[in-house]
Amino acid sequence: MNTYILAGDVGGTKVNIALFDKEHGCTLPLREASYPTRGSASLEEIIEQFLGLEEKGKISAASFGVAGPIEQGRSKIVNLPWQADQTELSQFLGGAPALLINDLVAMAWGVSVLPEQSIKVVHAGNPDPNGHRGLIAAGTGLGEALIIRDGVRWIPCASEGGHTDFAPNNKLELALAEYLMDRFGHASYERVISGPG
Repeated sequence: MNTYILAGDVGGTKVNIALFDKEHGCTLPLREASYPTRGSASLEEIIEQFLGLEEKGKISAASFGVAGPIEQGRSKIVNLPWQADQTELSQFLGGAPALLINDLVAMAWGVSVLPEQSIKVVHAGNPDPNGHRGLIAAGTGLGEALIIRDGVRWIPCASEGGHTDFAPNNKLELALAEYLMDRFGHASYERVISGPG
């Protein structure tokens, strides 16, 4: 019987990957590792490095949060020269169901179950308990997600908002926008707020 669940976070710089045993609950990984994406040809190559042959044959399901939009089960991962395809991942894992979701959507689901002591208020305000939320994560790129409240539950929604136009508000920011446009052809918020930014 297949008992392992494989989960990962695929970013422009690294892949964090973990193996869980569904028989003993999925809150703590059996094993986890981080691999640089540069120099790797595919997500499958990284999975191959992480899993032994015995473990690979016991995967019951896999899910990966990937940095980029998902279209029909495929993603051309932003800031990487390769793609991920959930049908190909499933075949690679011996037919185990595989799911690709946007990395910020995965993060938004995770944020909703964080204990109170894991949350730090950066700027106090008067939050509306039924209002919507936003999630921003600056890394190799600038990830953004919406967390919509439908009156009963929170629903994470993917966004590629980091690629929106940088909107300067003063002369210094205008000079920065001109510099970015000259260098890249487009001045996005990701060019300003991210690891490379």
